[in-house]
Amino acid sequence: MPLIDLPAFAADLLADFERLGTLRVDTPVIQPAEPFLDMAGEDLRRRIFMTESETGKSLCLRPEFTIPVCLRHIETATGTPQRYSYLGEIFRQRREGANEFYQAGIEDLGETDVAGADARAISDAITILAARLPGRHLKVTLGDQSVFEAVVAACGLPAGWQKRLIHAFGNSAQIDALLTRLSSPQPVAGLSPQIEALLASGDDATLIAHLDETMEATGYSTNASRSPKEIAARLKEKRALEKTALDGRTLGLLREFLSLSIPLAEAPAALFAFAAKSGLALDGALSRFDARVAALGNAGVDPGLLTYRAAFGRPLDYYTGLVFEIVIDGSSAVLAGGGRFDRLMTLLGARERIPAVGFALWLDRIEQALARDGEAAR
Repeated sequence: MPLIDLPAFAADLLADFERLGTLRVDTPVIQPAEPFLDMAGEDLRRRIFMTESETGKSLCLRPEFTIPVCLRHIETATGTPQRYSYLGEIFRQRREGANEFYQAGIEDLGETDVAGADARAISDAITILAARLPGRHLKVTLGDQSVFEAVVAACGLPAGWQKRLIHAFGNSAQIDALLTRLSSPQPVAGLSPQIEALLASGDDATLIAHLDETMEATGYSTNASRSPKEIAARLKEKRALEKTALDGRTLGLLREFLSLSIPLAEAPAALFAFAAKSGLALDGALSRFDARVAALGNAGVDPGLLTYRAAFGRPLDYYTGLVFEIVIDGSSAVLAGGGRFDRLMTLLGARERIPAVGFALWLDRIEQALARDGEAAR
């Protein structure tokens, strides 16, 4: 039995989901931990409540719904397109608030009109929140991981640096630290002369054999760590990264892009102007961005609610394109958040690529906002 009560507006929320043509699903509270540990991102990984089965399999209390809903879709071999909705408890450590709370949301799987599906997710989230919180001015912040990835790739960074920057997307402090390192690379220190020599020689087989012998001699278990081959690849990547130093112009372009924060209606023109000025080839990513802005207009979303921030991301590793969050103007509490996760389905075992977008609603925060409204009315 739940340890906390459902919000009073839960029934109305479920009626909204039915009206929007979704199929309501539930998923087990106890979930296999591996998908969350592999795909959900560092921020969520450290908040998960872990346990173990009798056979030693790693399990966890359900920390979010996107991965369980996607796994259910794959296991039941349900066709697409399919829109799912959910409402239930999730469990994760939080800096503020209870560690057990309710979330609801929609996962839109298999819709090939990407711009239209993105716009529908944002429109539905706004509509649901506006119905629960009439008269409150909502603010929507949008980012786009795919535009950031296109900028990083067009700057000509090595694959290792691209991976690091993309992984840090949405974390301003981490991005800034990485850009500082790119302006003045630091050499890899602490390697033995023999490993240094093997790295310089380019003899991968001998390097891997040496690492294997060293690990075996010191009793270092490869089952609990990276294999000698993985360690060798990591050392080679670090050696390549330490030699990368971006010129001042390219660093300036990256910082200029990340500083963009403008009304969404102005964003397509600003991004095309940035691409033209910088000489970066961003046509594909910017065309998709422009199509989404147009789709939001066609969906009737008030453009005055929408702000584009080039550096904005959300702390989940599976996002691939659109990311967004919704707050009440004047508050920092996120009431709804979501985005596009086109790679997740195949990573979870789907046989073919399935485009996907969705959003989650934080019901305890909505309830707190309603309580504040009630107090103000009194």
